This record gives sequence, C-alpha cells and structure tokens, in this order.
Amino acid sequence: MSQEQIKITLPDESIREYASGASAMDVAVSISEGLARNVLAAEVNGEVWDANRPMSQDSSVKLLTWNDQDGKSTFWHSSAHLMAEALEALYPGVKLGIGPAIENGYYYDVDFGEQEFDSAHLEKIEQKMLELARQKNTFIRKDISKADAVKYFESKGDEYKLELIEGLDDGSITFYEQGNFTDLCRGPHIPHTGFIKAIKCLSVAGAYWRGDEKRKQLTRIYGITFPKQKELTQYLHMLEEAKKRDHRKLGKELDLFTFSEKVGMGLPLWLPKGAKLRERLESFMRKAQVRSGYEPVVTPHIGHKDLYVTSGHYQKYGADSFQPISTPHEGEEFLLKPMNCPHHCEIYKSRPRSYKDLPVRYAEFGTVYRYEQSGELHGLTRVRGFTQDDAHIFCMQDQVKDEFTKVIDLVLYVFESLGFEDYTAQISLRDPENKEKYIGSDEAWEKAERAIIEAATEKGLNTVTELGEAAFYGPKLDFMVKDALGRKWQLGTIQVDYTLPERFELEYTGSDNQKHRPVMIHRAPFGSLERFVAVLIEHCGGEFPLWLTPDQVAILPISEKYADYAQELYKVLESEDITGFVDNRDEKIGRKIRDAEVKKIPIMLIVGEKEAADRAVSVRRHGHGDAGSFSIEEFITYFNNEKADSLSQR
Repeated sequence: MSQEQIKITLPDESIREYASGASAMDVAVSISEGLARNVLAAEVNGEVWDANRPMSQDSSVKLLTWNDQDGKSTFWHSSAHLMAEALEALYPGVKLGIGPAIENGYYYDVDFGEQEFDSAHLEKIEQKMLELARQKNTFIRKDISKADAVKYFESKGDEYKLELIEGLDDGSITFYEQGNFTDLCRGPHIPHTGFIKAIKCLSVAGAYWRGDEKRKQLTRIYGITFPKQKELTQYLHMLEEAKKRDHRKLGKELDLFTFSEKVGMGLPLWLPKGAKLRERLESFMRKAQVRSGYEPVVTPHIGHKDLYVTSGHYQKYGADSFQPISTPHEGEEFLLKPMNCPHHCEIYKSRPRSYKDLPVRYAEFGTVYRYEQSGELHGLTRVRGFTQDDAHIFCMQDQVKDEFTKVIDLVLYVFESLGFEDYTAQISLRDPENKEKYIGSDEAWEKAERAIIEAATEKGLNTVTELGEAAFYGPKLDFMVKDALGRKWQLGTIQVDYTLPERFELEYTGSDNQKHRPVMIHRAPFGSLERFVAVLIEHCGGEFPLWLTPDQVAILPISEKYADYAQELYKVLESEDITGFVDNRDEKIGRKIRDAEVKKIPIMLIVGEKEAADRAVSVRRHGHGDAGSFSIEEFITYFNNEKADSLSQR
C-alpha cells in the first residue's frame, strides 16, 4: 500500500508532494543541500515550527534562515536554552524562570539562591555554552501530560516552572530536551546546538518574577549569539558605537537636559541649550502645520475624570495611566492629562459644525503624564512626562483617505528634513481572534483599516502588517525608523478613529441638512519630543544639522585683547538670528578649538589682530578644519546658505 501523500505549497506558489510525516527540513533537502544547511525553522500555515517537526496534512511552508526575523528569534530562543543548560552545569541547584528571545538576543531569569553570581562570571558561562554548542545536541520536542510536567519540576524543586505550569491546559504542554537539559517550552527551536558558533553574555540586571515588584527579584542575564564569529564582532562594534552615541551621555556632555530626584524620576528638565533645540523643532513643525491647514489650540494639563470616562480611556487603562490631582473640595476628581484627544473633542464640540467647515485640524504641543514603573524609565525614551506634537483632524468619511495621505506626506517631510532615510510603515490592525479588546463596531473598524491600507499602498510605502497592534479605539500606521546604527525606533504615528466621535456625540450638519458623525484622525509625526530628540541625538551622534543645533557658532578670540571685537561680532550675528557664544576663557586658542570640537559646535570663528582690523572672521568647520577668511557680511551670507542647505539637502 502506498503511503499517504501531502501537498506542500511554497512561497512562490509552487506545490510539491511528500509522504505524510515529512518535515520542513525534508522539504529543504529536496530543494538544495545548501539550503538545508541554513534552515533554522519553518513557518507552517502561518505558525513557526521546528524544522524537523513532522507534518501530517497539506500545508503552506516558508523555510526560515538567519535572514528572516523569525529565524533569528528561533536561533536566540534556542540560545537561551543553551545558556540555561550551561547555568545548570556550572551552578548546581540553580532555579530557572523564563528565557525568551528579544529584539536583539535573549535573556534568562535565574534564581541563584545562596550562590554568588555577578557580571565577572559571564565569560565562564560563554565558554561553557561554546563547549555545549560544539556537541551539536538535537533539540527534541516532547508532548507531556500536566501531571508528569508537575512531577518533573517538583523533583527538581523548581517553583518558578511549577507556577508557569499551573496556568497551562493539560494536553497543551511540551518539553524540549537538548543534551542533559530539559525545559518547559512551547518552542520552536533550531535543529541542533551546532548552529550556534559565536556567543556573548552581555550584561546582568535584576528582574522581579513575572514583573511584580512584590515578588522575588531574580538575576536576568542578557546574551546574544550568531552563526558566525564575524557577525558577533560587527555587533559588538555597533554596541561600542551606540555607547558613544547614548543620548543620556551626549545629553549631559552637550548640556541639553538633566534629571533631578527632587523633581521626580522620569521627569526631564530641559537646560537652555536643550530648550533651544526643542523650540527649533517646534517652530519647524508649526510652520509645516500652518502650511497644511492646522489651527493651534492649547488645553490644560489636567482634566475631570468624567472626560476620560466618556472617552473610554479610564476604563481601558485605569490607575496605570491616570494620576489623581488633590483638590480642597470633596467629590471633585481631576486627573493629570495622559492624552490630548478628549480635550480636542470638546473643542470641536464647542460650537455647531457644518460639512462646509470640514476638515477641522487642531494641533497642540501638549504635555501629558503617564506613570511608568521606575525600572522601565530610560533617559528620554521612557519618561513620565512628555510633550506630543499632537493633532486631531475631524473630517467626513469621503475625506478620510485624502487627509490620511496628507499626514503621511507631513511625516515623510519631517523624516527627510532630519536625515531619517530608512523607515518602514507598520500597518497595525485588530487581532481578529480577540475583538473584545477593542471598542467600536466591526463596520467602523473595517472602514478605518481599509482607508489606511489604501493610503499606504497609493503612497508606495514599504509596509508590514501586524495583527493585534492597533490602538483599542482604531487601527494605525506606525513609522518604524532605522537609525545610523541600524536600530529600529517607533516614531511617527497616524490613527483613524470612528469611536471617540461616537462616544463624545460629535456632529456636523451635512449637505442633506441631517446630522452626521465626523471621523477623527490622530497624528503625531514626532511622536513625543522627548523620544524623538533621544533618537535624533543617537542617530546623528549629537552633530545636529546647522538649522537645528542650539549653538551654531563659537566665537574664539585669540586673546583678551580681541574680546571687545568678539562681543561686537556676537551682537551682529545675534541680530541676524545666528546663535552661539563667545569663549572668553584665559586659554590658548588650540584648547578653545578642541573644546568647541568636543561640544560639536558646527562653526568656529577665530578672531585675532588681522580679523579685528579687517572686520573679518577666520572660519573653521567642525570635523573639517579651516574654511577660509570672510568679512562679516560675507560670513552671514555663507552661514545662511549653509543653514538653508542643511534643511533642503536632506
């Protein structure tokens, strides 16, 4: 009797037949031995599987290698298991929490009990992992009953795994084994440990079990692995570059911002130079918004609780995002503003609207407040108070796509002006399997999702679609920007919302003289100024374009004899809107130049006897050296041309 055959559909739509029980690896071998040597896992009917897991029905299969994100994730998840095996070998009795893959690498949460452990031990773990990897132990998947899973971890005395098992259904539990190590895991994993050739344990941190500050703090060990040593070397070089560009380090060196424990964690204080940088970004955005038909509005930093109950935000986020404000009158409930959109709805509602008024576009640099756990705060990228370049567009249904397209144009203008040239637009939709997470009708969601997809397609954006990443009130288009080091950041966002107009009972009178609901579009090209500035600092290494940099020139007199001319020059440049400072320190000119270079001042103006006599300046450019001698008038023209180029050439 011939064995039952199954049909496998590959990404190019070609169909191949295999015996039932064939694996994705069998498919790879049948295509090419070279391909098979690089296959780490497979996507089977949309789910990532072990490459060696047998298939028993017709399936769509995509083979995953290191070039696929899911391939990397599988590789790093398997590396976490390898780390756990090394830890058990080196520290007998250690108890293990969880060990997932993350965006770059993996971590494992560990309870060392009474055993000593610190970052000095990381190299020892690396060596043990390499030793185990060379054994090329196969990752073996095993289905196991809940009772047997409990029995296994009870015998090990591992309460963390037992707690995880409590939340699992019998019949859905799997173990994975490699070598002498067994772990509770749903998988998938790479075929064997031998794929892991280069290993680096990066850092150690504390992590509360299951993120609960009332639970025990475990030791979290971060690591990263690669299939080639060359790739690890390149990655470590990138990390060193990232340290140099760290916005917290550069923010301090460039006098941009600071934090104070007395003011409160996660509440940045902008220093004069940082405030100047912010003001220029805001001015840049305001001009772009005016050209695009936006009207400025200003709303309070607080709002009555009823505002957020009406919007649905309070029920959705509760005390996690909303901080109460004490008042002298009992029964009054005011909250720090965590978002601007409910206030803008009330502005729209302040007077009757006609279809002739639409679209209405309100823009505000609104500061909002959200409570983040102290362990999640990170410089300017995760703060508790931040300013959004927020705007809300109220329009008719037949205007949605056109308005959405115009917002895309604005976001791209911002990115191009600031040198962000590599970005992906993420279309964030509802999770169709979990619709109860969202508010609003299916019809409204379908309209909104269709408008976003069509606008992104017509603009020719490089897009990815993510199910389950929509806001609770509507789908969105998130712009994922890749910086100079290849790291991805989520910056600009655009969201279509049919829900808030319904909840706030917003209306306009249509051409049919009937009342209709407007559609609302939320948009923030920067996202938040704090996060945007952090990413911008790291992207350009603190070397801002000339139009944006806080101190555009440093005037460096050779000696105090030329201090008066330097001050006169400063006043002339200030009147021409050229900002900077005079370095009147009693230092040699070489030291002044070096210090200006460290501060990344774009233009240095050296003034001495000849310059004072000729009413001229000797110009040096940061990182480029001497640029020649100019009269004051010539320099002003030169500066303005360079400033214009720094904006238009992007």
